[in-house]
Amino acid sequence: MMNVRRLLFFIVALFFAKFSFASDTIIVHKDARLDILTQKQIQINKHASMLTSNGQYKGFRVQVVSTANRDEAFKTKNDLAAKFPDQKIYTIFQSPNFKVRIGNFLKKEDAENFRKQISNLFSQGIYVVEDAIEYVPKSEEEINQ
Repeated sequence: MMNVRRLLFFIVALFFAKFSFASDTIIVHKDARLDILTQKQIQINKHASMLTSNGQYKGFRVQVVSTANRDEAFKTKNDLAAKFPDQKIYTIFQSPNFKVRIGNFLKKEDAENFRKQISNLFSQGIYVVEDAIEYVPKSEEEINQ
């Protein structure tokens, strides 16, 4: 009786072993819509990485002046507005200084190019700063990002 059980166990073990190693190829049929969903999720993640926590875009501005003198800050702002009417100018108060910044640039290279363009007009230290910027993407940019 014990030999019969061992023999039966051995036969069943061989049977399962044969069928568990019989196939070494797995065929996966993937729905093509998964690729589309993956691409959409990549675009969403890329877009989200460009935003700050309050929904504005991460970008750069050129800081032209940082001074404790309010009148000097507003004079610089007016000078910039007269020379660069196409650029938006910001005056920020961070105690005790007034900071005047210009532009809304997505890329640091663009901000650097603009800084070089205006550096000969202002003798003070002008540099590029990271900031939350005002930016509205074109509809095709949102799709391609």
